[in-house]
Amino acid sequence: MANTNIPRGLVPLREAGSGVETGGLTMYYHPASDATPLYIGDPVVKNGSADAAGVPGAVRAVAAGPITGVVQGFVPDGTVAGYGPASTAYYLLVCDDPNTEFEIQDNTGLAAADIGLNANMTVGTGNAYYHTSGFTLDAATKATTATLALKILGLRMTPGNDFGAYNKLRVKINNHTEANAVAGL
Repeated sequence: MANTNIPRGLVPLREAGSGVETGGLTMYYHPASDATPLYIGDPVVKNGSADAAGVPGAVRAVAAGPITGVVQGFVPDGTVAGYGPASTAYYLLVCDDPNTEFEIQDNTGLAAADIGLNANMTVGTGNAYYHTSGFTLDAATKATTATLALKILGLRMTPGNDFGAYNKLRVKINNHTEANAVAGL
């Protein structure tokens, strides 16, 4: 049976070496100056700013850059309705633990021999109805390069998920801003 093509971005599964992901989230500020909407499952990166209360700013990460965490929700304040609109200031809740494992859909299909490699992502359009991310793993970028965004840990063990196009993979953020000893955004 073929895998289904339903990208959802990065979905937290568990913390490495433990059970189910417990949902510890950190609040970040999305500045009105950013013209990109955010959806649940989108990777975000600190942008070197903060609001007046000192809450760090974050914007959607690029496919090949560093990642601070993954959007899990939004603080309800009348400006957001299941997703974070573009050019609007609001707060978002982010899973930013560097030890979290995520599920992500592969865009073209990896093989068993690709487990352990690193890869970047493909930026997809968020789903306006379900408010979910369109990010997928970009199989064309798989390599041993240490600076690629994600580490491929394995195939997600769920019924109907097989190697091939649109499989669901277990990954960990490889280029994580909160895991490096070097100061940065």
